[in-house]
Amino acid sequence: MLWSSTVVVALVAALVLGTLARLCGLSPLLGYLLAGTLIGPHTPGFVGDAALAGQLADVGVILLMFGVGLEFSFPDLWAVRRQAVPGALLASGAVVALGAGLGALIGWPLAGGLVLGMGLATASTVVIVRGMTELGLLGAQPGKVAVGWSLVEDLITVVLLVVLPALAGAGPGTAGAEAPALWLLLLQSFGKVAALAVVVVVGGGRVVPLLLGLVARARSRELFTLAVVTLALGIAFAAAEAFGVSLALGAFLAGMVVGRSDLAHQAAADALPMRDAFAVLFFVAAGMLFDPGFVLREPGLLLAAMACVLVGKPLVAVGFLLWTGTSPRHALAVGAGLAQVSEFSFVLAGLATGLGVLPPGGRDLVVATAIASIAVSPLLFRGVPSLAVLLHRLAARHGRGDQAPLEMLEPAVARTLQEHVVLVGYGRVGSLLAEFLRARQVPFVVVEMDRAVVQRLRASGQPALFGDGSRPVLLDRAAVERARALVLTNPDPVAQRLAMWHARSVRPDLEVVARVHSGGELAALQSLPRTRPVHAERELGLAMAHQLLEALGSSPVEAEATVASAARGEGGLANPPRLYEIAVPPAGAVVGRRIADCNLPAGALVVAIVRAGRHLVARGPTELLAGDTLLLFASGEDAQSVERLVREPVVAGGA
Repeated sequence: MLWSSTVVVALVAALVLGTLARLCGLSPLLGYLLAGTLIGPHTPGFVGDAALAGQLADVGVILLMFGVGLEFSFPDLWAVRRQAVPGALLASGAVVALGAGLGALIGWPLAGGLVLGMGLATASTVVIVRGMTELGLLGAQPGKVAVGWSLVEDLITVVLLVVLPALAGAGPGTAGAEAPALWLLLLQSFGKVAALAVVVVVGGGRVVPLLLGLVARARSRELFTLAVVTLALGIAFAAAEAFGVSLALGAFLAGMVVGRSDLAHQAAADALPMRDAFAVLFFVAAGMLFDPGFVLREPGLLLAAMACVLVGKPLVAVGFLLWTGTSPRHALAVGAGLAQVSEFSFVLAGLATGLGVLPPGGRDLVVATAIASIAVSPLLFRGVPSLAVLLHRLAARHGRGDQAPLEMLEPAVARTLQEHVVLVGYGRVGSLLAEFLRARQVPFVVVEMDRAVVQRLRASGQPALFGDGSRPVLLDRAAVERARALVLTNPDPVAQRLAMWHARSVRPDLEVVARVHSGGELAALQSLPRTRPVHAERELGLAMAHQLLEALGSSPVEAEATVASAARGEGGLANPPRLYEIAVPPAGAVVGRRIADCNLPAGALVVAIVRAGRHLVARGPTELLAGDTLLLFASGEDAQSVERLVREPVVAGGA
């Protein structure tokens, strides 16, 4: 069979089914797997060349693992280490134990059951990111925890890629020599990986950036792309040949090395599209190896594996997160994100099957569970808000009697709270707002999900509460009924509504400032009284428009007035008056003239003059000096008139 027919039919089928899956709200990975199943030997119709697809899939595995290494971020993992690392180890260990028990029930060897459990324990970062984005939590703490959790699972998979050859090499030998042989092989395997890591990470960390920099000087996009792909394939091949490790592990280390280079972003931009193309063939090849008849032959086994993924792992994850103080809403979101099987499970299952560690039916079981779990994943994400609301109402009805000390303020501090601000969230946005409040000496209480942040704030004397700011009990402890304003920096719409409902129920005239991430949320909150929504992306666009207008030659006042008008949905300049800053140039015609003699527009009022860092009261006899800054209260049109007047140069020979 010609290679072209297999590749073309595979890509067309993947495109059609992947698009249909996406339109149905599912992951395109599901479509790719089904495309492979349709052209595989176990279904009627066109049958592709499985051997060729497998070879192309090997390239896909290398580029896939190279991309993982390239995007792997220890700082991101370190930021959520207290929840992601122990939580991932606990949940993965539980699923591995369940997988081993399931394998023992059907007569598999212990190694096969353990590999099955690990294959079911890894979650796809792609699915997690998409689900968290739909919930508006990707940039929030639960999104960061879920992604960090997935990174830990990826690391565990990398370790298994090292262990598997040792397990296969130990084989089912004699009882007396089996354990020592296995430990010896494991020691040898980790020794090889340690040597490989030193050579690749230390040596490559110096050589690879030099090579990429040299190629980048040629200013050829195709040469740079070729260099990146060559490094990925070359390091993976050299690692496999010289150190006896898997191609996938070598590619992962290669990605980590390239990721440390200053050209990492360019490498990602060039290599990742090619990775995605070959990754499609990898998923198609995995689908070709899947026998749909397995589902009919072993429905009970599939349901048991699905229970491990959809019930066992989320329960452990949610329970652990609740134990650490995470809100039910966020814990449920993380649990929903982890309730599916990663694409790296296919790499693991394929390698284990080839080495004889996993029985042939194990790969079918992993692929079938992956297909089913990825299909169910969107439904789990969509059910999170409703279930979270139910849990919040139950918690509000029954309350909790065993609160941690960080969830309560000192009685003396709580009694002094009056006309303060309740600041929910102390990330980059919340901490910036806190600086403004401190500068204006406005008292405030922080409600934050990060225990370490709350401890640090309390140590500095700042009142702070640990927990979910949407919980009525925490808002009550922050004295929201006596507060002047409630600030919600977390863009989670469900949590915001819960917080506002309770806050307005105890203080109807409370001012609310909320951060939103979509136009729909912006419109919904704008219709509520005393509510000021801030659309982060919209405000960023307006700020960039202001800078762009100045770069194109507009004056600061004209740019500010135009942007202010656009922010209100007006087409022209801003008509309502506001405060503007206008600098007096050294060679301006108004230098040395009195304010009363400058013929300012009738609607323009000079409120003050900033001179040498001091604020002066502006009066008619006050003379303007070079370097002054006028604080002008005027409409946009009048402000531009004043700016033109102030910037008018001195006429040669004039008075």
